[in-house]
Amino acid sequence: MTQTLTTYDRYAEQYAALPSAGSDWLNRLRQKGFDSFLRLGFPTARRGNEAWKYTNVAPIARAELSIPDPDCAPAAGTVRGAAPWVDDWNTLVFVNGRFSSDLSAVHEHEGVTVSSLSSVLSNDGAVARQNLSSLASVEDDGFAALNTAFVSDGAVVHISDRARVERPIHLAFVSTGEGNFVAHPRVLIVAGAESEATVIESYVGLGDNAYLNNGVAEMVLEEGAQLNHYRLMDESDSAYHVGVARIHQKDGSRFSSGAFYKGVRLGRHDLYVHIGDGCETTLDGLYITSGSQHVDNFINIDHVKPNSTSNLYYKGILSGRSRAVFGGTVFVRKGAIKTDALQSDKNLLLSPNAEVDSKPALFIWADDVKCGHGATAGNVDEETVFYMRSRGIDLESASRLLIFGFASEIIDRVELRELRDWLEQSFLEAIPKYEFTF
Repeated sequence: MTQTLTTYDRYAEQYAALPSAGSDWLNRLRQKGFDSFLRLGFPTARRGNEAWKYTNVAPIARAELSIPDPDCAPAAGTVRGAAPWVDDWNTLVFVNGRFSSDLSAVHEHEGVTVSSLSSVLSNDGAVARQNLSSLASVEDDGFAALNTAFVSDGAVVHISDRARVERPIHLAFVSTGEGNFVAHPRVLIVAGAESEATVIESYVGLGDNAYLNNGVAEMVLEEGAQLNHYRLMDESDSAYHVGVARIHQKDGSRFSSGAFYKGVRLGRHDLYVHIGDGCETTLDGLYITSGSQHVDNFINIDHVKPNSTSNLYYKGILSGRSRAVFGGTVFVRKGAIKTDALQSDKNLLLSPNAEVDSKPALFIWADDVKCGHGATAGNVDEETVFYMRSRGIDLESASRLLIFGFASEIIDRVELRELRDWLEQSFLEAIPKYEFTF
């Protein structure tokens, strides 16, 4: 108890030293976030924190984390080697939560504005003022409240009505290998009516130090908008990562998401999608854990209007003493007829000490709907391995091919070729040495 209170005191000191935002509305928003954080704290108590039942955040609450050094600047080649990079992409790079113009590559494109949140806030931008914290409430989530209290930098993507953004937009959040710090990156995406864009949000660590990335992303899709969104996490093996994402799909919009996680000590992604009339929602995910890593996917899909479809498909590969959590819940509200919702979570366990807690759930208050869910966890069957061995493939190669084949079903669904190629190589290198024996 004393350690937790001391940690909160540290955040209070950091908040007191935070410079004034320069805008009354932003100062009020920060104060509201900090007041909520002091009231909520971190979800360390077992009672009253059902959403955190299988994830212990006490190590985060106890950690002594400081404000990052603003002068840390990794070499451009180091950043390009750690994250997917294409020169033609619109790329904003953030180092320890702060925008780096030297490392970024921003190309002008009609119909889209890609900016750092700090520059938008300094100009009291209307997009930020109208949408910041409109979806991510600070009233019931301590991490979102803490992020809002310290909100100062991040990315703002504003896509105009009917704009077709051909170049992918890459938001790269890079954590250096110096010090144990906490960063609070923020992402705001507003996709105008009938617009279309692809956004990649990546989090990479360059060292082995312990730090916390406490991020919040808010995405608004206006009527008929299409947003393809990819989220990558390859942090330090000693790092903590907590991400809160809130998506609001207005009528007729399409949201496609691909989540790929393979490096973190303790990571959690809290994703909530609000779905309107006639919408399409696709959520794919792939996570690979090893050693004592812990990854938690907490996903809520809320069908509030009729005639929409959602498809949730996640896969996990676990080895060592690692642990994964999958909480996927679909809500079909009263009146949301003609809803078609399917969710699936499949896990490949490569160790008897690895564990996955999978809790798919459906809550339906409407008639004339089609909904289903399923979850599996296990190993490859003996016949499959025997078939490959009978073709002259040695056991280690056969095992590696089968594991990658399990993962590639999700990777192959990535439409962006350059990103798909990068993910194939990245996950192929991350597959542990393993031989299926029976």
